[in-house]
Amino acid sequence: MNRKRGFYERFIKRPQDFILSLVALIVLSPVWLIVAILVRTKLGVPIIFMQERPGLKEKIFTIYKFRTMTDARDENGALMPDNVRVMRLGKFLRATSLDELPELWNIVRGDMAVVGPRPLLVQYLPLYNDHQKRRHEVRPGLSGLAQVSGRNAISWEDKFNLDVEYVENVSFIRDWKIIFLTIKKVLVREGINSNSAATMEPFKGRNLNQ
Repeated sequence: MNRKRGFYERFIKRPQDFILSLVALIVLSPVWLIVAILVRTKLGVPIIFMQERPGLKEKIFTIYKFRTMTDARDENGALMPDNVRVMRLGKFLRATSLDELPELWNIVRGDMAVVGPRPLLVQYLPLYNDHQKRRHEVRPGLSGLAQVSGRNAISWEDKFNLDVEYVENVSFIRDWKIIFLTIKKVLVREGINSNSAATMEPFKGRNLNQ
């Protein structure tokens, strides 16, 4: 890590993330309440979806999101596919990124940052090659370079390359560019889905030549 990047991450980025997320939690509290009521009414309980994800240096933490899917099951008791369980409200929450509001608490706690590679599933950890593992050199983010460059509509290879590009070029200016681009992407609702799945196809591991 170069000295300039280290100074920014330690003395500016983390305090900045804490302040921004805390202010957002307070300002958006009425939105939280409305979404919570809608989720409880339309999708049931629990209102908050919790799942373990790997963060900085692959340390496991619990991520918080608003629930977007029902517990609909088939005749054998198995959960139905995601695209069946995501109802209209769930699709709206994902399209507007309102489902990710509880992640602000993850940022306050220090599990996440405002900007960084998105935290993926724990089961992907053994599938990463050395290049892909570099995404865990920084805290995962509420948004990131991959999200403003296509989100779920780009390939896993492109997503990991963008994650590593961000890791190698963390800076104050880049973070704020990503924040403003994120706001734009959310407003126009770009890249929510991949070309063949409700969100993104599962990562199965690939040997990239990097």
